[in-house]
Amino acid sequence: MPPLRTALLQSSGRPGSVAENLKVLDEAAGRAAAAGAGLLVCPEMFLTGYAIGDDVPLLAERADGAGARSVSEIAGRHGIAVVYGYPEREDERSETGVPSAEVPRPPLGGAPRGRIFNSAQLIGPDGERLANYRKTHLFGCFEQKWFTPGEETVVQAELGGIRIGMLICYDVEFPENVRAHALAGTDLLVVPTAQMHPFQFVAESLVPVRAFESQMYIAYVNRTGPEGEFEFVGLSCLAGPDGAARARAGRGEELVVGEVDPAFLSASREANPYLRDRRPGLYGSLV
Repeated sequence: MPPLRTALLQSSGRPGSVAENLKVLDEAAGRAAAAGAGLLVCPEMFLTGYAIGDDVPLLAERADGAGARSVSEIAGRHGIAVVYGYPEREDERSETGVPSAEVPRPPLGGAPRGRIFNSAQLIGPDGERLANYRKTHLFGCFEQKWFTPGEETVVQAELGGIRIGMLICYDVEFPENVRAHALAGTDLLVVPTAQMHPFQFVAESLVPVRAFESQMYIAYVNRTGPEGEFEFVGLSCLAGPDGAARARAGRGEELVVGEVDPAFLSASREANPYLRDRRPGLYGSLV
């Protein structure tokens, strides 16, 4: 299999404006495709912006909503697969058995009813929706106020013969999540991110180590600059199974490109014994 050229869009877009963020995505998809990339990965909550506060329930949409249809059109027009983050409104019946849209709104000032997830979606180069992942580990008061944690750790799809898995930001900081993907055969783990000061060591050190210890590529794609109460640090990277960064962004808005090489990954897995030398019978106390 040929390498999958992968582009990382480090940008906070235009928080609060889906239309403007789609314009940013469209322009980046064109540049990435012109550079030979077959996959473009965007940051966490890229469709709407991250620090949008009370607008979370207003901008949240279903996985097949208007934003998804627009991203599908962009992906199909440029012939490039796209991973993007967004707030997902559940398209299922609520626990009461009443469709979410019919659940009465809360009193003024009350918490929103119904469930919203911090999600990421993979759209194929033909515009087809390939996978949708809901963040399982919510970080901080902001996320815990607005979002419901997802329950499915391993979500995967095939792209050009490469098995792509999905996590979001804080999820990758739990080694169990990444190891679960390794055991499920993930080749490239895409991680849309909103990683903020002072935790830049995650991008600088932790992500390359995760790639090495679980023998996979990891595309960790961050927001950048100030947004509300947050200061995003950039430093997006494509880390290889040898723990080296194949591509690394700085602190500003940037599009960087690197290659996911199946041949190198296969050779690295053959040489590295971590997964073969595991002794699961000893790890029962971990769960």
